[in-house]
Amino acid sequence: MRLPSALQDLGIDRAIAWSIPMTTRFRGITERDGLLLHGPAGWSEFSPFWDYGPAESAAWLRAALADATAERPAARRERIEVNATIPVVPPVLAHRLARVGGAGTAKVKVADPGVRLAEDAERLEAVRDAMGPEARIRIDANAAWSREEALAALPVLDRAAGGLEYAEQPCAALEDLAALRRALDVPIAADESVRRAEDPLRVARAEAADILVMKVQPLGGVQRCLDLAEQAGLPVVVSSALESSIGLSAGLALAAALPELPHACGLATATLLTGDLAAPPLHAEGGTLPIGRIAPQEDLFARHAAGPELAVRWEERLAACAAQL
Repeated sequence: MRLPSALQDLGIDRAIAWSIPMTTRFRGITERDGLLLHGPAGWSEFSPFWDYGPAESAAWLRAALADATAERPAARRERIEVNATIPVVPPVLAHRLARVGGAGTAKVKVADPGVRLAEDAERLEAVRDAMGPEARIRIDANAAWSREEALAALPVLDRAAGGLEYAEQPCAALEDLAALRRALDVPIAADESVRRAEDPLRVARAEAADILVMKVQPLGGVQRCLDLAEQAGLPVVVSSALESSIGLSAGLALAAALPELPHACGLATATLLTGDLAAPPLHAEGGTLPIGRIAPQEDLFARHAAGPELAVRWEERLAACAAQL
């Protein structure tokens, strides 16, 4: 793949396009794809979703370039507690997924289009039954509700879960998140209001969230996330952007470097892919994942290589995003 000269000047010498089917539909997609970049510090991942334009995707490229060309911040911990991630699936499958990897926390997706609130409640009940009374259960609505819908839904789901650790991005608008915090006892976490905002700190200033969800790629890299977390002064949950194990290792580096980490992180998402670029992949054991750089395996490049048309699209996208830097 041809590399933009600006990336070559930074020491980037390889770019590999990959594509891996997902085990189940998640975030509206059934296939995950991206680029791996190689530089002086090792391999990194550049994999913005296709609904992100060049300007927004440029932050993802900054993150990948930083990770491929510089050492990661010093780690304060060697393993990271992670949550199980439960897609919008029937209760029987949710029950089984909740027990994979030994996690003591589960994040359950809710509020998908066409899915009734009662179905979300049944999924939560199944997860609670699988994990027991001591487990922590959180939900993620991906900003799908209006304020009125969230006010009606959250108490129902809180009861179904036997108590929610928090609700992630129930509404899109900051004023709605702030209103929910005042009206309900369920803590509120902000994700899209951080990673897709021109000013990621506005949510903290507006007192619209109890917890910030940070994703390394959309926010521009590990160090930028650390700087934002320090300025926000709120607890942070590090989450994935459905990366391969190469990208997930950067999220683990952020989680390892944070001064405090009171909540499990959403980084055990390699199990949502049918394959990976590293062997073994980052699959949780005992509810935790290890930190450390991961190198992909050459034979897996061939197995998961993007097709010619997709590879050309990624080459063009890399050039467009590099032009934004």
